[in-house]
Amino acid sequence: MRLLLIRHGQTPTNVRALLDTAAPGPGLTALGERQAAALPTALAGEEIDVLYASTLVRTQLTAAPLAAVRGLGVVVREGIRELSAGDLEMLPGDSEQGALYLRTVFAWAAGETRLRMPGGETGADALARYDAVVAEAARSGAATVAMVSHGAAIRVWTAARAGNVDVSFAAARPLANTGVVVLEGSPSDGWTALRWAGATVSPAGEGGPAGRPVTEAG
Repeated sequence: MRLLLIRHGQTPTNVRALLDTAAPGPGLTALGERQAAALPTALAGEEIDVLYASTLVRTQLTAAPLAAVRGLGVVVREGIRELSAGDLEMLPGDSEQGALYLRTVFAWAAGETRLRMPGGETGADALARYDAVVAEAARSGAATVAMVSHGAAIRVWTAARAGNVDVSFAAARPLANTGVVVLEGSPSDGWTALRWAGATVSPAGEGGPAGRPVTEAG
């Protein structure tokens, strides 16, 4: 299965750099609406069979233009929502608390899944819920599935599950609003990241360290 993981469009709390992970969350800014409207063109080369969004409003608003152009329904699932900030909710992302959030979630990707976000979920909880939605999509038999999700969730799940993306790669590459990570594989056979926000990702052991981008899109 080809899996497109798409970050939602810009929100007011993105502009303010806040740890905003709770439901239902904010809508999109004017720029975020333009980003969502541009997705159908950006993904014109992808034959999307099924489209998912999380339970947070911003992902459903981002998915709506793509759904309309492709004539698809949007499957809403809680499992692909953002990684919960717990007690750090609505604190500045560019603060000590923001650094703690990132250290915690990338520790999950590195295998420390029993670690708990202060007042929130464990890594095992977060990865399991994301895995469950991906497995559901795989069982559908769809060749290509798009999921509009969230920046930290996409980066951490990809670092944990893609054989050619390591934690250092994902941690060093924030995903811009409506940025896309393209993977190929299955829950049983594993996943390979093909592209990260327009950059081709090399296979593990080829062209440099695992997860190193080897070419850039124009």
